[in-house]
Formats: sequence, structure tokens, C-alpha cells
Amino acid sequence: MHDIEPHFRWRDRYKSENDPHSPFHGRAYSEFHFTNKVYNYLLHPQWDEFGSETLYLKIIFADYEEGYAILELIGEWNDALHNDVALLKREVIDELQAAGIQKYILLMENVLNFHSSDDSYYEEWAEETRDDGGWVAMLNLHPHVATEMQEININHYVTFGGPLDDVNWRPQKPERIYEAVEGVVSRGRIY
Repeated sequence: MHDIEPHFRWRDRYKSENDPHSPFHGRAYSEFHFTNKVYNYLLHPQWDEFGSETLYLKIIFADYEEGYAILELIGEWNDALHNDVALLKREVIDELQAAGIQKYILLMENVLNFHSSDDSYYEEWAEETRDDGGWVAMLNLHPHVATEMQEININHYVTFGGPLDDVNWRPQKPERIYEAVEGVVSRGRIY
């Protein structure tokens, strides 16, 4: 996992460490000093930690005028042991919401497992974003992760599945991804 870098093609347009609204504003990154890990696997030092022991992320784009952010995640999403959704909500999402972000695209192909707890933080997140006309969408979930999320009804609060399962987002511009995802979300729930 140490050689999986967060997407970097948009860094000429957005860097979370330079964004005063980002919870990662002012961070300095090393290319050579590996400190974060998921279990015994070291992660590339460009990933940001937000308090979870097994899940890391990178805000790879934020557009405050349009009100959306694209976050790439890696690791294991574990609500059962670590309450990762609560950490994500309190440490990252709340700050972005305060700055006007109400639409979230979560890139999930590097999230290898999901362990559920209750759905209260997903419900809170969904209610807060919907109040401002927003939404949360997850792209490229592994089938077993999607199944786990469906089993506790996260699909009531987060859009995933169907055309969001196999999105080739890397060669696209962030605006194009946003437009495509918004088109899917506006048509209604997938699952």
C-alpha cells in the first residue's frame, strides 16, 4: 500500500494544505518518511490522517462556488471498532460544511473493508447536506463493501451503486466528475 499515492493530477488547481478552509491547511508532507499505516502496511506519506486507526483520506478537489468536494479514501472503514464515520464527520466534513461544501464525492476503490455500527452519523450527515440541497455519493465501491453498507441501510443516506460503481474518474477533470455524479444523484437513489 505504500506505493498507492492519492490522485495528484489536479494539484496544479487544488492542494488541501494550501486551502484555508481545509482541515489539513498548513500541513507539510514528506516524500520519504512513512509514518501512517493500516495494520502492518505502511501508507504513502501524502495521505492525510484524521484520527482513524485504519482509514485515511485526501481532499483532492474542493470548489466552494459550486459547493462540492472530492475526497479519495484508503484503508478499512471501521465504524464497529473505531467509529470512523464519526471521526470523518467531526474532523473533516464539519469544517468543509462550515465553508459552504454540501456535496461530497467519495472515491472508494481503495477502501478494502467496511465494518458497520449504527447509521446515526450517516443520517446526520445526510440531513445536514440535504438542508442545503446537497448529497453524499460514493464511487467505485467494492461489491462486498457495498453489501455491508446496504445491510445497515446506509443507502438511505448515501448514494452508491449502479452507474457509480465503475466510474473512470482519473482521466477526467473534477468539474466533469461532479456534473456526472450530480446527474446520477438527481435521478434518485441507486440502491
